[in-house]
Formats: sequence, structure tokens, C-alpha cells
Amino acid sequence: MTSRIPLIAGNWKMFKVRSEAADLVNAILPVVSRTDYCEVAVCPPFTALQTVYNLVKGTKLALGAQNCHFEDSGAFTGEVSPLMLKDLGCQYVIIGHSERRQKFGEMDELINKKLKALNKHQLKPILCVGETLEEREARRLNEVVERQVRGCLVDVPQEKMLTTVIAYEPVWAIGTGRNATPAQAEEMHIFIRDLLGKMYSKDVAEKVRIQYGGSVKPENIKELMAQPDIDGALVGGASLKPDQFIPLIQFKD
Repeated sequence: MTSRIPLIAGNWKMFKVRSEAADLVNAILPVVSRTDYCEVAVCPPFTALQTVYNLVKGTKLALGAQNCHFEDSGAFTGEVSPLMLKDLGCQYVIIGHSERRQKFGEMDELINKKLKALNKHQLKPILCVGETLEEREARRLNEVVERQVRGCLVDVPQEKMLTTVIAYEPVWAIGTGRNATPAQAEEMHIFIRDLLGKMYSKDVAEKVRIQYGGSVKPENIKELMAQPDIDGALVGGASLKPDQFIPLIQFKD
């Protein structure tokens, strides 16, 4: 039996002003407090981090951010550093999301710098990887995902791998209503775990949590979580509504 604790993390993207963020957190907090078989995190926009931290401090609900810069400080107008996120009470930070890769031109080398910066401040990275529909149809999905995993983990030591979460998000399933079948998702999770075994060791690979992301919703969460190598979900749209997110937290109930 695996000792990996599933992580259900909500990526709120560019949604929720502070009052809306507070309402959402207050709706899910009682459920999180009663849940002991998974960890739950929410990743609000930067403007709502302080508001959410004030509500989740001392509770079982973890706070995460959606991005960061790789420097602690400097002349980087509009950026937010890992040090600032640590100061705000964040535990997790999403990096390498396909929207950052596609819309903002982020490459594996930059994401690798961010990951190392997070490690320096004992923040836990949620590293996103995944192929486009074109890449999947060309049967290049393994090649693409391997390149991303290897590129983003350059010179990351095995002890830091143990606090890194990998989120497999097929790009064609993000916000589209389409999702990989549980079998397709499990197949890629196995591939990533085998790859980590080659890069590090089988022991390390067995301990790393690998989430699935891409149109996760109450209708498919149980079947996804029944797969042996799927260790939680990185949730987009369904994390914005309590009646959608709560059933994801309660996937075992």
C-alpha cells in the first residue's frame, strides 16, 4: 500500500475578489476540518492571499499561490517572490502551468529556476506538465512530458523531490470539459513515476505525489482517484464553487 497522501488543490486562476474568496473558504473549511484521508489546498490570486491566510491559519486547509519569480527581490516590476509568498503563509506554489507556458512563454529552464527558488524557501512546488492535443495525436505525449519533467528538474536533489508535487495536466483537457479517461491518466502517471525512478530511485519515485488535472469534476473524481498512481487533483473551474469542490474533497465518502 502506498503511503502517499492525496492532495486536492484548487487553482482559482484569475477569479475571486477578497470578499468572494472569503465566502468560498468559509464554505469549504468545515468539510476540510472533518477530512482526514487527503490534504486540501487552495491557490487564490495574489490579491486574495492575505484574506485567505487569515481564515485558514491554524486549520487543515493549506494555502498556495499560482506563480512566483525566481529571485527573492529586485527590479522586477509586477512580480512576486518566493520570499514574499512565504511571508504570506503560503505552503504551495503552482509553477509551469500550461497557461503560463502558452500565454506567457515560460520555458522549462525558467520553471527550473522557480522550482529551485521555492526549494530554497521550503515552499512546496506543484510542477505542471502535460501535452497538447496535437502532441497526443502525433503520439509524442511521452516525449513531451519526459522533456518537461527532465528540464524542470535539472539539478534538483532527491530530498527536494520528496516535497515536490507533479501535476499531470493534459493541455487539451484544461477548461474544455474534456478529460483524459482514468486509464489514460493512470498510464501517464505510471510513465512519470517510472521516469522519476530512472532519474532518482524507485524509492523516491514511490514517494512523490503525482496529481491529475484537467476538467476534474464530481462526476469523474471517484474513478480517477481509484487509480493506484493518481495522488490527488489540481482543480480549476470546479474549485470556484463550493458545491463542486466539496464533492472532490469527499471523494472517499
